[in-house]
Amino acid sequence: MSDRIVLPLNVPTLKKAGSLAAELADLVGVLKIGLELFVAAGPAVLDVGRKHGRPIFLDLKLHDIPETVERAVAAAAAHGVRYLTVHTSAGREALGRAARRAEKESGGALTLLGITVLTSMDASDLAAQGIPRSPAEQALALARMAHEEGIQGFVCSPQEVASLRRALGDRVTLAVPGVRPVGADVGDQKRVATPTAAIAAGADLLVVGRPIRDAEDRRAAARAIGAEIDAALVAHRGAMGRAS
Repeated sequence: MSDRIVLPLNVPTLKKAGSLAAELADLVGVLKIGLELFVAAGPAVLDVGRKHGRPIFLDLKLHDIPETVERAVAAAAAHGVRYLTVHTSAGREALGRAARRAEKESGGALTLLGITVLTSMDASDLAAQGIPRSPAEQALALARMAHEEGIQGFVCSPQEVASLRRALGDRVTLAVPGVRPVGADVGDQKRVATPTAAIAAGADLLVVGRPIRDAEDRRAAARAIGAEIDAALVAHRGAMGRAS
């Protein structure tokens, strides 16, 4: 079991989510519920995490006016969600109000994770939006701004982890999608890395979906990724010790 693995329950129904969680919850640390499942099943799906004793990562990527974002954060806190995503591009006021409400409603139990640049995007996608920065530059700029407003966690691709860790320090939580074992299909992800590389760069949580969900033997796939993470953590701590 690896508490660093975030397993997305990217399935269309509550029943399928329950089955997937029952099969794999003992091998992962966090269960992630995204837009598809939350829209299909509603807040009842949050009971899946409670049933299996796993924290819930509610990936709604909130991006709206400040009052709406603030109220949505309060509702998530009331449901006992552990992680909740908000878009850093929602702006300073929305992020500041969200952070204050998360602290007030949850006593620090809810960690907001700021979405920087989606891992499905590259420089050409940003340019099409009129953003002249590289994904790494944009992710860092958004993370710095959000951190100033009280956001204590971020979602970024493996390629931006090291720069965010250097800039924001050890206290922030960095969740990394786009994690793929060597030889795995990258799908629609454009900025990816192996579990070993993500850990070495400073990631806290590794979002691993299709390499586990679509594997012929899901439990074996989860165990293999967990073993790679454990080995990477040992190597990373050893490297840090030698550097100090």
